[in-house]
Amino acid sequence: MSLDVAGVTELVERVAAEIVAPRFRSLTPQDVGSKGAGDVVTVVDTEAEAAIIQGLTALLPGVPVVGEEGAAADPGILRWLDAPLAWVVDPLDGTRAFIEGLEEHAVMVALLEHGRAVAGWICLPALGRTYVAERGAGATRNGERLDRAAPAEPITGAASAGLPEGWREALDSAPATEQIALDSRLWSGYFYSQVADGVLDSLVYARAHPWDHAPGAVIVRELGGAVLRPDGSEYLPGSPGGGLVVGSTPGAAKSVLDVLAS
Repeated sequence: MSLDVAGVTELVERVAAEIVAPRFRSLTPQDVGSKGAGDVVTVVDTEAEAAIIQGLTALLPGVPVVGEEGAAADPGILRWLDAPLAWVVDPLDGTRAFIEGLEEHAVMVALLEHGRAVAGWICLPALGRTYVAERGAGATRNGERLDRAAPAEPITGAASAGLPEGWREALDSAPATEQIALDSRLWSGYFYSQVADGVLDSLVYARAHPWDHAPGAVIVRELGGAVLRPDGSEYLPGSPGGGLVVGSTPGAAKSVLDVLAS
């Protein structure tokens, strides 16, 4: 496989500039709908996903695409996550942030190889930043190579609302994780970028949807970090179950997991 990393970057940034950015803080009530209890969707989500799928299909013909909106309409496409190659697309990560006029929204794409994320793109159009990583090639922000700083002590980070029973209490009571903000709205693209930039050392998520985490997982891993399930196993986008710990280093992730297991 010959992956056109620059071509995917151009596609993601073009969709962000031409479909997402023009509607930022310009949505009408008719542009917003629902796809389930508490789960919103906009015309931007659906239009951006269609454009990304078209572009990815042109770049790698025959490779299936698992988009967030497509999976909502047909969960059966999730079977493609374990294909020899598959794309995962989050056309508008942080849809509610976008609706609320917050800058923490993103356009995200990942490439999977036999179920493992091997390339990832996170574009934050309102912030003017694009993160790209490919397995074995490191990670960049706006084309410049990133290096990850050592984690702080105690570990800084954020944990999402709706954590499994006992996790919130464990994080709140342990000295090692006293700097982890609880019950946060963790827009994945933005918060993975915070780890990549050295602002945060860890993230704790209640849910592990592939489109939310596959792109960021590649970026974090290429910077020497870890994305792990509660049992300490490596995060694979096609694996069922919730709960996810992101660490800027394997040691940071393990420290959080130790607290959760205590």
